[in-house]
Amino acid sequence: MKKALLPALILLSLLLSACGGGAAKGRFEAFSATLGERESLSFTAQLRAEYPDRSDDFTLAYAKDPAGEQITVLAPELIKGISARRETGNTALIYEGLILDLGPLDAYGLTPMCALPRLVEAMTGGHVDSYREEGGLRVYRLILDDHLSATVWFDRDMRPLRAELASDGNVRVFCEISDWS
Repeated sequence: MKKALLPALILLSLLLSACGGGAAKGRFEAFSATLGERESLSFTAQLRAEYPDRSDDFTLAYAKDPAGEQITVLAPELIKGISARRETGNTALIYEGLILDLGPLDAYGLTPMCALPRLVEAMTGGHVDSYREEGGLRVYRLILDDHLSATVWFDRDMRPLRAELASDGNVRVFCEISDWS
């Protein structure tokens, strides 16, 4: 009798886990669609960029409006106020004529200044590769393209709290997100 129940229990557990995964994917798709339709978005991120030979810490402010996206350096103090503005077909660094090259984090052009727009791109256009719960948070791994993935930790209200951007499987950017609005 016990042997006859084992396959039924395994099938039932697989069906139940698939239902949970579908609900999690549905939650993310609803969040993603809403985020994609928004005309404005802003948040702050404590960002750690992992270069092959060093790590650099930044505090960046992200703002999206109908005209495009702007990323502004809040820290370190030495480069505070430098902004990158990305509009359709155009990207510019803005700060009293200063040109700043932070260097790419990977062979595909990921930089600290483009990390937050790429993260938003992953949350609006990436596909869900996996889902898990961790410490009361919802964790989604999103695939943006052949080289870039994002893992994002959301609270129960689907507000992103932290994220990692990985290029070819190596985490290049860690960020703590605050002031999401």
